[in-house]
Amino acid sequence: MMRTMALNAVEIRREQFSRLLEGHRKIVFKVANSYARLADDRADLGQEISAQLWRAFPGYDETRSFSTWMYRIALNVAISHLRNAERRATQTQPLESAHEAAVVTGISEPDERVRALEAFMARLDPLNRALLLLVLEERSYREIAEILGLSETNVATRISRLKQRIRNDTSFNG
Repeated sequence: MMRTMALNAVEIRREQFSRLLEGHRKIVFKVANSYARLADDRADLGQEISAQLWRAFPGYDETRSFSTWMYRIALNVAISHLRNAERRATQTQPLESAHEAAVVTGISEPDERVRALEAFMARLDPLNRALLLLVLEERSYREIAEILGLSETNVATRISRLKQRIRNDTSFNG
């Protein structure tokens, strides 16, 4: 009887996780696309993010925003993945096709400005890449601060600096 109740609780928790993950799956795709260039690497990163989310799910506080919690874990996994890839000194290559990125983001064909933004993001360090991704998601400074573990003041300062870098980048102005 106790074993049956325990199994039901696990199944209920698994179903709850599946519903939440499905409802927010675009977060996984966006983070994976921002931190991995090759299709296979993006798929691997997406799976690793999902696995880490499942492992961390028992600690999820339901009084807090699921998407904020999810972003924090996804970005931490992606940054670790990127650092490990750099440590192994693997070479990165450009996106295989603009079509793949378009499928995930829902854009029929990225225009020149979108490609310039993708190239700009690829040159950013992991923290600034995460910051820009969250700004593009129109997250509040408070949410960004919570996700990245920074103060709101630090977020504001970093966003201001990123905006200046974008203004100074010749690929956007030239």
